[in-house]
This record gives sequence, C-alpha cells and structure tokens, in this order.
Amino acid sequence: MTFTPGSDLSQEEVTERVDSAIEDNDVVLFMKGTEHMPQCGYSRNALGLIKQYREDVETVDVLESLDEYRTALEAHSGWETIPQTFVDGEFVGGSDILDELEDRGELEAELSA
Repeated sequence: MTFTPGSDLSQEEVTERVDSAIEDNDVVLFMKGTEHMPQCGYSRNALGLIKQYREDVETVDVLESLDEYRTALEAHSGWETIPQTFVDGEFVGGSDILDELEDRGELEAELSA
C-alpha cells in the first residue's frame, strides 16, 4: 500500500484552518506529519529546533491536503515549501531559516517574541 497525498479538504476549508492557526497560536509549525511522527527530515528538524525553547507549539499536518495547504500558506509567507513556522502571526521561515537563527544564537529570542 502506498500513500498518495490527496485533497481531503477544499481550498476554502484549508485556508480557514491556516488563517485560524496563525491567528490563534503564539507559535505554529505547518509540517509534514505530526508532532509525534514527522514525515520528513525538514519537518523533524524544525520541530526539534522549536522544542528546544518552547513546549507550547501548535503543529499542523499538511499531508491531508498538501496542495491546498501550499496555496494557503503561500498567501501568508510567499513560500510554498513545507515546513513553515509562524510566531505571533508573522512568518519566520522553514527549517533552513530556523537553523540559521539557531547558529546565530537568535532562535530563542525569535520564538519568544
């Protein structure tokens, strides 16, 4: 049995979920997979970096409707790649940006903004 990402949700439903998650959470990570079972290395890395400094991170699994999530997220960030991290409603970046912030010693401050 192979897993094929599908479109279980309409674009409108996904857009509403993305808007609400960004608005209602201090830190939200849109990722492939779940907090307990990340489905890609970049998502695992981003979650690990965030969890060093914050336990209260909301995670959203984008795999149930990947194309719709990409479209909805791109409207907020200008990026279509996953994962994406938002802090206080502002786009911070993906795994690579979190790595850069950590290397510069700025990630903890960014996550507590």
